[in-house]
Amino acid sequence: TLLEYGGRVIDTSPRTEEIDREFGRVLQDPEVRDRLFLAAKINIDGEQNGIDQWRQTQRLFGRRTVDLLQVESLRDVDLHWPHVRAWKDSGEARYIGVTVSANSRHPLMETFMRANSPDFVHVNYSPMENGAEERLLPLARDSGMAVLINRPFMNGRYFGMVAGKELPEWAADFDCQTWAQFSLKYVLANPAVTCVLTETTNPDHMEENIRAAFGRLPDESTKGRMRELVRE
Repeated sequence: TLLEYGGRVIDTSPRTEEIDREFGRVLQDPEVRDRLFLAAKINIDGEQNGIDQWRQTQRLFGRRTVDLLQVESLRDVDLHWPHVRAWKDSGEARYIGVTVSANSRHPLMETFMRANSPDFVHVNYSPMENGAEERLLPLARDSGMAVLINRPFMNGRYFGMVAGKELPEWAADFDCQTWAQFSLKYVLANPAVTCVLTETTNPDHMEENIRAAFGRLPDESTKGRMRELVRE
């Protein structure tokens, strides 16, 4: 469904060897392999553990090179980042970056961005968690960094917040048909955003989500109304 609608980005994090081996079989399918932008992560404490985790990902995914290699949640980033940079230099990663998924980590992310100039940053952002608008997204745009977005639905909490509410009629002004698209279009309207990750396991939800990338997007005034609405 992702590929049918023109989507490309697959963002992964290390899981059990059994899961990643099976997923690696999907990634190596000739019908899929060259059509995806594959983002992987290091998410472990310890320098050697990070090296070992990356080597396992390469082995299980059947790829020497990924499109993007990230240090997740800035975890032991001082130890991992020199290796990540070296792997970019050796051609094992086309791009490199770091991730956070909580507003409390934004100051650390900003400091890292200014000091290290990663190719990509990966942050939490939505109408409900919009702190990234203040400093991180403008910094990324000014610095030429690509941006991936996580938690557009606050790991599902968002749907509890809007449950039982009618989608406002004015949502049609930016071609929005569902509450999922309401949040996604908010995110996509920010010019710093490269891609938003929706983390669904349901193909019908995938189709609903990816349609948010088509049609009009809200302007800044409308985004203010959207923030107020979801907070009510």
